[in-house]
Amino acid sequence: MIKLFRILIVAVLLLTGCTDFLKEEMEGIYTSATFFQTDEHAMLALTAAYQPASFTSIENPLWVYGDVASDDAIKGGVPGDQSEIEFIGQFTYTRDNGFLESIWQRYYEGISRSNDVIYRLSANVSPEVKETTTAEAKFLRAYYYFHLVNIFGEIPLKVEPAVTEKDLHVPISSVAKIYEKIETDLIESAEALSATGVQQGRATKGAALGLLAKVYLFQKKYELCLNAIDDIELLGLYSLMPIYSHNFKFGTQNNAESLFEIQHLSDQDPFQGNILNQWFAPQAENGYFFNVPTKDFVSAFEKNADGASDPRLDYTLGREGSEWINGEAFDPTWSPTGYIQKKHLQPLSEIPAGLKGNGNLNYIFMRYAEILLIKAEALNELSRSTLALSPLNEVRKRARESFLYDESIQGFGAIPPNLLKDVVTTDQGILREIIRNERRVELGFEFHRFYDLMRYGKTYSEEKLSETNFQYDEHRFFPIPQNEVDINNQISN
Repeated sequence: MIKLFRILIVAVLLLTGCTDFLKEEMEGIYTSATFFQTDEHAMLALTAAYQPASFTSIENPLWVYGDVASDDAIKGGVPGDQSEIEFIGQFTYTRDNGFLESIWQRYYEGISRSNDVIYRLSANVSPEVKETTTAEAKFLRAYYYFHLVNIFGEIPLKVEPAVTEKDLHVPISSVAKIYEKIETDLIESAEALSATGVQQGRATKGAALGLLAKVYLFQKKYELCLNAIDDIELLGLYSLMPIYSHNFKFGTQNNAESLFEIQHLSDQDPFQGNILNQWFAPQAENGYFFNVPTKDFVSAFEKNADGASDPRLDYTLGREGSEWINGEAFDPTWSPTGYIQKKHLQPLSEIPAGLKGNGNLNYIFMRYAEILLIKAEALNELSRSTLALSPLNEVRKRARESFLYDESIQGFGAIPPNLLKDVVTTDQGILREIIRNERRVELGFEFHRFYDLMRYGKTYSEEKLSETNFQYDEHRFFPIPQNEVDINNQISN
């Protein structure tokens, strides 16, 4: 039996507003017999299970797979810097690519910590704490597996803590089996979790149902997907924010549109800030200007006859002629494409002194806008195209009504005529393409696009990624990292 279990209590600010919980001191090294014995231990272990989902280091390069591997972004940055990101974006990577290894190790660490919470809590832990922490751990395990199965495909399914060395060598399971376990975890999690959650930032019933709806959508289980969305709507808790950009600002985080977001704070020790601010910002703001938008992404946003663009475009990125996040004019020379995305960036004035580009913006994994678009897609695929128009147009209505919102006066400009008009077509094929494009512009740079391209299939993905070396049959899934192949004798090259 593995005798020593090291709990690294990183005071991750997943629980905004719970000062005492987040200031727990490190407990040190425990044996499996001395830890998991109290409610306090259970909460510390749960916090550790949340931590790998945060963006406190480059070891969580989810954006590389969600954005750079897609048609929305290229690596950006100084030529030659972090070239392994470019290899992924161009599909010229090898198994020993460090970014393959980073996300594999980080998310399996999250799975391991989740398994510990699920299986190691002793009878001394109070029933209510045990039920809640177990349910949250199942949600987290599902979250990590959802990303891993979409990036790597067939992977080892580890659902219990490793007890012997033999337990570390696990064969790969099929994609279907991984999804089956994800579904089970989310169903059980949704049944046990409350609608409002225990503390801000922790998983709720809505978070579990939202991810479950997405998991069903990805498997084309459309009726089940709609059932999960019905359960979300019955909660009566979620709605679109009136202003699109308020989903990506520090002062309006954890709002009515958010189903699940990863929490960050800059002024914690150990550090729990969001390093994406530094990785994505221009050099003028201590940034490395990685993950920059492509012209193809910009062209996906609608314009009216007078040239007025979908307001989400300027909320999503900086471009020539627009105002940057610090109030200055955007300089297109900051980026090799002429654009820099905004959704994960803060003005340096908002960041505590001495932390430079590291911010405290949360990462929103799932918003109610995505739930509406999932609903529209599922209805259209079930040939209920007329019903699909309502959730689709609800998203578009919010977008056009956000036009020219002026933060300084807390007011709106006039909506240009014929901009983002309601969709009226009920032709299934045409509507499918409209919904796909709506997902792209609404959720742009929220790390979803590559997953969508892959689930849309070979013809669609090869067309969209034609400027890279992408071939669907070869690159649908990334290879299991060489390091894992070397240490797991149940996996072969």
